[in-house]
Amino acid sequence: MTAKTRISDQVLKGPERAPHRSLLYALGLTSEEMKRPLIGVVSAFNEIIPGHIHLDKIAEAAKAGVRMAGGTPLLVPAIGVCDGIAMAHPGMKYSLPSRELIADSVETLAMAHCFDALVLIPNCDKIIPGMLMAAARINIPSIIVSGGPMLGGDLDGRHLSLSNVFEAVGACKAGKIGQKELTDYEETACPGCGSCSGMFTANSMNCLCEAIGMALPGNGTIPAIAAARTRLAKQAGMQIMKVLEKNLRPRDILTLEAFVNALRVDMALGCSTNSVLHLTAIAHEAGVPVPLKLINDISSTTPNLCHLSPAGPDLIQDLHLAGGVPAVMKELAKAKLLNTRLPTVTGRTVGQNIAGAVNRNPDVLRPIGNPFSPTGGLAVLFGNLAPRGSVVKRSAVAPEMLVKTCTARVFDSEESAIAAIYARKIRKGDVVVIRYEGPKGGPGMREMLSPTSALAGMGLDKEVALITDGRFSGATRGAAIGHVSPEAADGGPIALVRNGDKIAINIPAYSIKLLVSQKELKARAARLKPFKPRVTSGWLSRYQRLVGPSDIGAVLQ
Repeated sequence: MTAKTRISDQVLKGPERAPHRSLLYALGLTSEEMKRPLIGVVSAFNEIIPGHIHLDKIAEAAKAGVRMAGGTPLLVPAIGVCDGIAMAHPGMKYSLPSRELIADSVETLAMAHCFDALVLIPNCDKIIPGMLMAAARINIPSIIVSGGPMLGGDLDGRHLSLSNVFEAVGACKAGKIGQKELTDYEETACPGCGSCSGMFTANSMNCLCEAIGMALPGNGTIPAIAAARTRLAKQAGMQIMKVLEKNLRPRDILTLEAFVNALRVDMALGCSTNSVLHLTAIAHEAGVPVPLKLINDISSTTPNLCHLSPAGPDLIQDLHLAGGVPAVMKELAKAKLLNTRLPTVTGRTVGQNIAGAVNRNPDVLRPIGNPFSPTGGLAVLFGNLAPRGSVVKRSAVAPEMLVKTCTARVFDSEESAIAAIYARKIRKGDVVVIRYEGPKGGPGMREMLSPTSALAGMGLDKEVALITDGRFSGATRGAAIGHVSPEAADGGPIALVRNGDKIAINIPAYSIKLLVSQKELKARAARLKPFKPRVTSGWLSRYQRLVGPSDIGAVLQ
C-alpha cells in the first residue's frame, strides 16, 4: 500500500478501536489478517435465480484471489430478483425497484464496516447496475466479476434460449404447436446455471462492464460453467489489490468518455433497451449525466456488428468463441470509434486491453467494414407521444416495421393487453399501447416480455407494434418501443391516446408521433383524471413517491 492510511483504520487502528477488533476476533480473524486491507466481497448468491446459484463458488474464488494478493476478504450479501420468474405477474413490480435497494445495501455494508475496496459479484439484470451505482456513489476501489452466461439449450440441433420458451407460449396459444412441443421447449431451453444465454439485459450489462472499464476482459462472455470463469474470479480478487494500491476509484474510470465507449459497444452488440435505463442511472451516480439525444448521436455513427438472440440465432457462447467483447472493441477501434486511452481496472488502457484481440468468426461478429447495419442496435424516438424520449431495440425490428403507421389499441395494464393478445383480438396493423406501467404508474416499470413474445409466437411481430411507458425485456424482438417519457402517471401524452388513434413510427428518423390535432389533445388533457396510485403500503409505495422519470434512469429523487 502506498497510502499512509486506509479506510479500515477506522475500525482497526488505535487503543480506542479495541471493541471493534474484539468483534473481528469473534469472526475468527487473526491479528495478521487485521493488518491487511479489508476487502468486501459482495455476492448476490441465492437459490432462486439460475444466474446466481453458482455465485458461492465465484465468491470463494474471488476471496482466494484477494488472499493470494495480501488482502483480507469478507463476504457480504446482496439481494436479487429473477426477472424471468417475476414476469407477467405483480412480482415484476419489484424488479426495477430492487436495483435501488441493491445500491443502497452495498453502500450501507461498505460504509458501515469501513471496507478498503470491493469485489462485486452480480450476474443478472438489476443486480449488475445496482452494484455499479453503489460503486460510483461511494467511490472506493471496486471491480466487477460476474457469474457468466448460461449455455444455450439444444432441441433437435437448434440453439434455444429463454426467449424461445416465451415465444413458444404464443405459438401454443395460436395452435401452431401442441402442449408436447411446449414442454420440450421449457425442459430444454435453460440447461444450467448462468445468466440467460442471449443478448438480454444481464449479458448486455456484463459485457458493458468490460466496455466501460470496470471488469476484466472475458467478464461478459466466459460461460458460467467454464473453469476460466473461476480463474477470472481469482484474477479479479488479485487485481483489486493492485487497484487499491493505485487508489484507482470508480469515478476515475466512469467518465463521460467511458460511457460513450460503453454505448458504442452497446450499439455494436445490439444490447437490451434496459441498458439505456441502467447506463443513465449509473452515470447519474457518477455525476456525469448522459442525455438521451447523445445516445442517438452515438447510434447514428456506430455500426451494428452482432445479431445475437433475440435479434438472430447466435448466443453469448458464440460471441465468446468469436473473440468476446475485446474483439468487438477492436473492430470499433479500427474505425476510430473508441477512446482507447481511457483507464480500466486492469491497470492498462482500453487500447492495451484489446491490442491482442482477434475476430475469430466474422459470421457472428461482423467486421467493421461489413456490418449488419450502418447504425447501432438501439434508437431513442422523440415526438409528441414521447417528448422526453422512448427506446427501441432497432436491431431486433423487422425491416417492414421500421417505418409504420398503426392503429392504437389501448390498455391500462399489462394483464389486460396479454388477455386481448391471447384472445386473438389484436390485428395486423395495430399498435398495442400499454400505459400506467411506468416507474411511478406500475409502480416499478414492469418488463413486457409476455405480450411481445406472444405476438412473436403468433407470427405478428412483423405486423404489430407495441408502445409502453413500461419497459421490455432484453429477450424482446419486434417493434417494441418502451420507456415512453413522460409516463401516463405523470400526465404524459401516452395517457391521452384512445382506441383508433393513428401512431406514426419512424425508427430511422428517431420519430414517434400521435396523429391527433393539438387542439384535440388539449381537450383530452383537460378531461384527464389524476393518477390514483395502485400501491398504498410497503416499500413499493415509497418507491412510487420517490422515483424519477425513465429518461434519467428511473433513479430515486
